[in-house]
Order: sequence, then C-alpha cells, then structure tokens
Amino acid sequence: MKIRRANGLSLGLVVVALVGAATLYERLPESTPTHWNADGRADGFMPKPWGPFFLPIVMAGVYLLLTVLPRISPRGYRVERFQGVFDILQVAILAFLLWVTALGLLSGVGIPITMDRSIHAGAGLLFVVMGNFMGKLTKNFFIGIRTPWTLASDEVWSRTHRLAAKLTVLAGAALFLSGLFGLGSPALLGAIGVAIGVPVVYSYVMYRRIEGFANTPPNEDGTHRSA
Repeated sequence: MKIRRANGLSLGLVVVALVGAATLYERLPESTPTHWNADGRADGFMPKPWGPFFLPIVMAGVYLLLTVLPRISPRGYRVERFQGVFDILQVAILAFLLWVTALGLLSGVGIPITMDRSIHAGAGLLFVVMGNFMGKLTKNFFIGIRTPWTLASDEVWSRTHRLAAKLTVLAGAALFLSGLFGLGSPALLGAIGVAIGVPVVYSYVMYRRIEGFANTPPNEDGTHRSA
C-alpha cells in the first residue's frame, strides 16, 4: 500500500523523537520530567524505563490518530476533500510535538531551558501555520470550528473559517511574541480564547442572519429585505 508523503514525513518525526530519547537515555535522571506547569516548572515525572519515551509515545499515538481519521470520516464530511491541507496540518502538529519532546529531553539532561517561553513560541508558529490553511477546510467532524451552526450550513462554515483563519494567525503571532518576550500564560489563554471564542459566536450570529434572511417573506417584486 502506498504511503502518502505526509505520513512518511510524520512517521520520520516520530522516529527522530524515539531515537533522541534512546540516545539520551543514560544521561536522563531516573525520574524524567513529562509535564510542565504554566510557569515552565516541571510538575509531572515518570520513572525509567518508560519516562524518557513518554513524549515520543504520545507523538506516535497522535500520528496513528491522524492517520486513522481520514478513514473513518462519515460520508459528506470526508477529510479527503481537503487532503492536502490535512497533510500539512498533520506534519505541523507532529513537528510541534517533536519540538516539545526535544525541549523535555534537553531539560532532563540538565540543559537550562525556559520551557514556558519555548513552548509558547512553538505553539505560536503552529497557530500561524494552521491559520494560513484554515480557510481551505471543508465541513468535517475533526478539524476546524465545528459548531451546530457551521455544520448545518456550508455558507456559515465558509465565512466562519475565513474569520477564524485571520484570528488564528494573529493569535499565533501573539503567542510567538509572548514566547520571545516572556509575557506569560495570560497571553497564551487570551490568544486561544480570541481565536476560538470569537468564531464560535460569529458562527451563531451568521447562521441566524442567513436563516433569518432565507425565512423572510419576499417583497411583492420577488426580492427579499436585507437581513
């Protein structure tokens, strides 16, 4: 069976993470950090032998999930309709997870890493990539702003994702800058809140406007009043 280029590249990123963990295994402490709080301090640990491989295994799980999703999409909501965009997003997500894995491994061997700022910067770049392609998503159950109103209307889906694309790029830029200048978790939460919350509200407003227009009785000349 032919493997798509995106799947091959994604699998390669997972292999790099596993090889990196194996290479640094002896230098890592008995309890390897696997989670960090909003201030960048390690607050979750896992002992050897699995600790060093926890984040690479998470990457592998995400890779398998993203590989399966196109195969289980219901009719009418096929991921294949935007397969090229899905492939780019898949690689971008795995690249971000590799970045987090590398930061965790380097931090584990004693290299000073400012985890919160580094992760914010990486998440910002991921958001910028996602925003640049979000407007090309078609209706599906897995990726995008999936509200009852976007799933009920192609027009609402299209308009909402055009707005979400711009907001996600702006949120990504804000996250990246927060990483560079250490603006902290409020910037992270604010950027995510705007990128997700505003399009959700917008989708409802647009649905009501479009549906209200569609249900408005026509004028005597056959035209509709403006919504």
